[in-house]
Amino acid sequence: MELRQLAFFMEAAKHKSITKAAEHLHISQPALSKAIMSLEEELGMTLIIRTNKTSNLTDAGKVVHEYGLKMMGLLDEMKLSLNDMTNLTRGQINIGLPPFIGSLFFPRVMAKFHRAFPNIELNITEYGGARVVKSVEEGEFELGVAVLPLDEQIFKVYPIVEEEMKLLVHKNHSFAGRKEVNVKDLKDEEFIFYHEEFALNQIIRNHFFITAGFEPQILFKSSQWDLMSEMVAANLGLTILPQSICNRLFAKDIEIISLKPTIMWRLAVITKKDRYISNAGKTFIDFILKEPL
Repeated sequence: MELRQLAFFMEAAKHKSITKAAEHLHISQPALSKAIMSLEEELGMTLIIRTNKTSNLTDAGKVVHEYGLKMMGLLDEMKLSLNDMTNLTRGQINIGLPPFIGSLFFPRVMAKFHRAFPNIELNITEYGGARVVKSVEEGEFELGVAVLPLDEQIFKVYPIVEEEMKLLVHKNHSFAGRKEVNVKDLKDEEFIFYHEEFALNQIIRNHFFITAGFEPQILFKSSQWDLMSEMVAANLGLTILPQSICNRLFAKDIEIISLKPTIMWRLAVITKKDRYISNAGKTFIDFILKEPL
């Protein structure tokens, strides 16, 4: 098996399209198809089901993709290690960042980091929090930003943010005017909630509602905090958002209330424990730990 064949297969799996993968790789579609077919012949299995519009992985393809992520991650580690030995003033960091977190804290931090270290390239990919954690573990990203708690036997954790989650209600809701609401009072309420791909979905559901003895009544799910707050402003339900997001809201029809027990939103930069971290990655971690968010 050639690494080039595996890299081509991984690109096709990523885009779910031979055509799009070929465009991204700047090679012809027939050349890409030939390389993947050669890999399939060597393995004796079909890896991709090809249709006119999409290219989906077979069960065998999913296995190759899973191992391919690990192999490409190790290759990236090797390149980073060699780069650190030969060139200490330049670097590249692959970072996984949940959209919620990215829009809140990172534009300003990234700008300051770039001014301080203009020769370090930041490659940012936005995934939901759960996928960021999985991708750091599999080696796709050198660094990620995630919501705690996490398994610290697998990850090194560098805390960067800790703040309260708040309850948002419409100004005409019966809770309006209260300073605090107990979780038990929320049993019959309808919620605008986070999609499953977000770590907050499980954290709030399991450690807040389920612990209190009930499942939340979820009316809508969203991945956009501004949409969630606008739904509350339209009196469609309640939601729970971090204090930093609440500070950005301008809707006059919303009231923000403390929760009891308190739910803490704790963020951290994470790396995989047994992975080599480049000088560029270490520089970024040191920078963000010193930079107030």
